[in-house]
Amino acid sequence: MKLSKLVKELNLELIGEDCEIEGIESLDKANKKQLSFLENPKYIKNLKNTNAAAVILKKEFLKELPKGVSAIISSEPYLSLAYATKFFAKEPIDENGREPEIGEDVKIYPNVYIGKDSKIGKNSILMPGVFVGNGVVIGENSIIYPNVTIYRDCLIGSNVTIHAGTIIGSDGYGFAHTKDGRHIKIYQNGNVIIEDNVEIGANCTIDRAVFGSTIIRKGTKLDNLIQIGHNCDIGENVLMASQVGISGSSKLGRNVVMGGQSATAGHLKIGDFAVIAARGGVTKSIEGGKTYAGFPLRLHKEWLKLQAILSKLVKSR
Repeated sequence: MKLSKLVKELNLELIGEDCEIEGIESLDKANKKQLSFLENPKYIKNLKNTNAAAVILKKEFLKELPKGVSAIISSEPYLSLAYATKFFAKEPIDENGREPEIGEDVKIYPNVYIGKDSKIGKNSILMPGVFVGNGVVIGENSIIYPNVTIYRDCLIGSNVTIHAGTIIGSDGYGFAHTKDGRHIKIYQNGNVIIEDNVEIGANCTIDRAVFGSTIIRKGTKLDNLIQIGHNCDIGENVLMASQVGISGSSKLGRNVVMGGQSATAGHLKIGDFAVIAARGGVTKSIEGGKTYAGFPLRLHKEWLKLQAILSKLVKSR
């Protein structure tokens, strides 16, 4: 939509040239057809280098805006972004488009729905009750078990197994908050990408990105009952036991191992080959190649010593 129309709908002020906007993206990834925003001053560096067509920001940061980038002035940029996302949200199901492309020797059992513009690779299997939304791509030799839901525009690789009841591409948990306590939905306009040779257990949920993609990289294996938040990037060959929870925008390196009921806060990084013991709580970025445990998280050896000390204290009472 036209930037001028969007500004009018949001009742904000436009400084700079009008242009056509095709979507929303983060400051560091936006292009000349996309809108971005700045709420937190710690991302000023990204603002100075952004290629966005326009940025929603407070007036005090105007001087940091690159030449040629339009500004939308808001006293609450994050809240204004939330309102803006609605204008770029797609319909859950669109009856317009091309008929699905079905590869050779694909098995589609009864009560399967496949949306327009979708593609199913050869030798894949879709069991009863599977829902495949618009624009979904499923690679070759993949098995989708009963009652799996794959929301629109998600990309599934080859040799992928998704077990019963799992949901791929549901909305991430994103809301902006008004001063009077109302919660305004941030429409999740990204997707999920699952690369080759991934296995996902039963009743998992992998949320779509706000913009961009939530990514599960090749070779990763997820147990049952796992939650992956929006915009996460799960590295290659990661192992997760049951009931792991990964908060939004977390990035895991390759071959990370997470024990049952362990979890992360959002916007952090876990290095390659890190191991998180069961029920470990990751609240900040950690180095790879080490084993961690407990909450607050510490090195596993230190956690064992702490447990020994606590045990002696209890026995001495």
